[in-house]
Amino acid sequence: MTIMEQGGPTPEAAPDLIKETTTQTFVKDVIEESRRQPVMIDFWAPWCGPCRQLTPILEKAVRNAKGRVKLVKMNIDEHPQIPGQMGIQSIPAVIAFVGGQPADGFMGAVPESQVNAFIEKITKGVPAAGEPNLTEILAEADAVLAEGDAAQAAQIYAEVLAHDATNIAALAGLAKCYVTSGAMEQAKQTLAMVPESKRNDAAVKAVQAAIDLAEQAEAVGPVAELEQKVAANPLDHQARFDLATALNAMGKRTEATEQLLAIVRRDRKWNDDGARKQLVQFFEAWGGTDEATVEGRKRLSTILFS
Repeated sequence: MTIMEQGGPTPEAAPDLIKETTTQTFVKDVIEESRRQPVMIDFWAPWCGPCRQLTPILEKAVRNAKGRVKLVKMNIDEHPQIPGQMGIQSIPAVIAFVGGQPADGFMGAVPESQVNAFIEKITKGVPAAGEPNLTEILAEADAVLAEGDAAQAAQIYAEVLAHDATNIAALAGLAKCYVTSGAMEQAKQTLAMVPESKRNDAAVKAVQAAIDLAEQAEAVGPVAELEQKVAANPLDHQARFDLATALNAMGKRTEATEQLLAIVRRDRKWNDDGARKQLVQFFEAWGGTDEATVEGRKRLSTILFS
């Protein structure tokens, strides 16, 4: 589901954010509705002065939250059963329901700032009505890229960036799409948009490592020639190192790992621990959960600590 597909209700079609409820409709209006998004219930009465102060503050705050929370009001004079069951002894009293259960609340005519802070707390992570859920969309883009469709994934990442131009996950994802399709300059330009303070983000570092490795691969020569060199002289560590780099660029991760492990077995200190360092860069580029990374780390640890 992309941003354009997800969309959301138009203002005309949006459900009422504020409504009155009764004893009979309480379950539907509050408990069931809170399974879709947070619901605040305001217990009030016509004779309650503080209630008259709080109600407009609540209504304004709920409207400003743009669909992330609903407000349901219950007149306790007309419907005393529910507040009685909940132990409400003074009003105004506001209880927030989340996931079908009471989650938080407050009593008294609190100031607007406190109401806003309360809503922020109970709606954390809930998108406003009509706004895309970027977390879900990014997950879809990641899945599409993992399936090998870099072009489609790039479109989804670009839609996220159209909505949030500083989204680090989307920038890293788009750059990874470019790396996958061999467009290194575009990948570099995309990563250049990442603020310096975010360069240590794992996804950003992974793409940077992939770019560095791809550039290394361009300089090492054809795989066939490197294989011949290694076959002719198994102790030619530089040729084996270059072969690993070239194999990685071809997507042959297991074979690339094996070549570097062979160097580590024979000479751990070669080229200032170069084989191990290159393998760690592979792992970073592949990602911590990649099967080749998991297996490679196990095999490297076995060699280093044997």
